[in-house]
Order: sequence, then C-alpha cells, then structure tokens
Amino acid sequence: MATALTQALDTHLQNCYTEEQPGAAILVTRVGEVLYEGCIGLMDLNTREPITPATNFRLASVSKQFTAKCVQLLQQQGLLQYTNRLSSFFPELAHLGSDISIAHLLNHTSGLPDYEGFVADTRQEQVHDREVLTITASQPHLLFAPGSQYRYSNTGYVLLALVVEKVSGMAYAEFLSKYIFKPLSMSNTVLYEAGKPIPNRAIGYAVNAAGEMILSDQSVCSATKGDGCIYTSLRDYLKWHEALQQQGFNIEGALQSINTNIEGNPALYYGMGWFFTKRSNGSLEMYHSGNTCGFSNLVIRVPESQLLIACFSNIADNPHLLTNFINVLQQHPKTRLESDLICRLLHLTR
Repeated sequence: MATALTQALDTHLQNCYTEEQPGAAILVTRVGEVLYEGCIGLMDLNTREPITPATNFRLASVSKQFTAKCVQLLQQQGLLQYTNRLSSFFPELAHLGSDISIAHLLNHTSGLPDYEGFVADTRQEQVHDREVLTITASQPHLLFAPGSQYRYSNTGYVLLALVVEKVSGMAYAEFLSKYIFKPLSMSNTVLYEAGKPIPNRAIGYAVNAAGEMILSDQSVCSATKGDGCIYTSLRDYLKWHEALQQQGFNIEGALQSINTNIEGNPALYYGMGWFFTKRSNGSLEMYHSGNTCGFSNLVIRVPESQLLIACFSNIADNPHLLTNFINVLQQHPKTRLESDLICRLLHLTR
C-alpha cells in the first residue's frame, strides 16, 4: 500500500514533469530503508531512453563534497594539513599573499575571485583546470583578506582538485576512482573528461525564452573538475551516503573546525563541500544544490537519522527543485527538517 509520502512525491513528479521531456529522479532513504524512489522523463531526447535510478546526472556543485573528501583523505594520510598555505603548492600565487590556506578554500573564505568572470563571452573552447590557475595567478589582488568573509568560489574548488593532483601525484580522476569510487563500488560514477564515455548518461537541457526545451549539455565553464564535474546516479549516490555514515569516513568531525558562518545567517555554515545548520540537540542538517547549464540537483542529509533526500534533474534552473519539492518534504514527519533555514536559504547555493 502506498504511503502518504509516496503518493505526495508521485503527485509532485506528475505535476511538474512529463514522460516525454527531460525530468527528474528522486530518492528518499532513512535508517537504511528506502522510503521513496521515483523517476520521470527522458534522459536523452534523441534516444528516448527514460530516466531510471541508474541514470547518471552531472552533479554540478554537489561534486564539491567529493573534492573536499579527497582533501580529507590526504589529510588523514598525513600528506597535507588544512593549515597548509596555497602558495606552498603554487608559488605563482605568492603575490596574492601567504595567508590563503586549504581550509579557506574548503570554506569559500579565500578571497579569490571566481574565474568565470575572466572568461571572454566569445570563447568557444572549454576552460580547464590549469587555465583556472593561470587566470588566478594573473589577478593583482584578492577580493578580501582570507578568512574575513564568505564568498562562494568555484575557483577555490578547482584549485583544491589541483592540490590533490600535486600532493598525490595522480590525476584527479584516478584519485577519485582509486580512493572513493572503486572502494565504495560506485561502478558507474565518473568524472567528466571530454571524449571519454559516461555510462547511462543523462543529457542536459534548458528552457529557452519561447518555453521550448533545448539542448544545453555543455558550456565553456563546465569542464573544470574540482567544482562540479562528477556524474552519478541515485543508486551510486546512496552508496556514497551510506559510506559517510561510517566511522572513519564521515566528515562531521572535520566540520567541527573546518567551517565558516555565513554572514547574515547566524545558524548557517559552510564547510567541506556542504552547507549545514545545527539542530536543537547539536546534530546537523546538511545540504547542497548544484545548478549548471543543463542540470539541477539537490541533496539533503541528516546524519543523526541517516536521512538522505536526493533529487537529480537534467533541466537547468529547474523551478520545481527548490520550491514544490521542499514543500512536499516539509509536510511529512519522516522528511521534515527541524530548521526552516534550508527552505529559506537554498537560493544561496549554486
């Protein structure tokens, strides 16, 4: 018999999407029990293949939590410290000061400008990670003193992936595969690299001014790795969530010190690739959204109750993701979040 949550989420999908257009995939689990798994729409308008729980979506900024985890693994191996200075890895950034630390990059408090603002509107070829380093090195100064402000920065997370490569001596894709994807049996999860195959790949789309669905799978700034290039499915993301519940692999301990408060929102923090709030008993509610040229995503975790809510969509700027979907969740006891900050402040994420 269908539960009230199942009926509500089925209705949400049917009201917001159609079977013949790009759509969405939703997973809700709690304490190891799948409360809901539902998909609607097509992962590719050319092949007409439907979205399934095994469909791989570009995570966009939801990828940042994987980048942070790579840094944490290197820290646990004794190969770097969160206090290490960025200029010790990249001397070409020394003129920007010696105060930017790995922790500042993880928290979006480095003061580095976002590289996208320095990419010409007429450019056709995609920007790659080393070029982001070059763009950053060409800047005459920081936007603010490191640690003094929060400012969401894709540049910081691109540089973190380059740090992983420099410290490990491995390509970032290889490091992810060896230390995360293979150990967790995330067999279909991959880092985007132009020309390399992606299994069960969803193609990205956007709605144009005329209300038509158009191809929008790649952009000039969608090939950089550390800030948003991972493709995964609901099924594989669940394995990631379950691993984060395990002692020694979770990040809650790191979040105790690697975080920053977001000005104007005294109960909202960012650290290690996650936005989070603290519940009345001190436990965390964690979330991140991801929006890029052809995809919109949202993940929410409550470690205390082992709650995972994930919604992946191959529609850019999906208007249903941060409004209708959240409203449905808040109406049901098993998915209701204690703090309304997530509902009110999701516009802060990308």
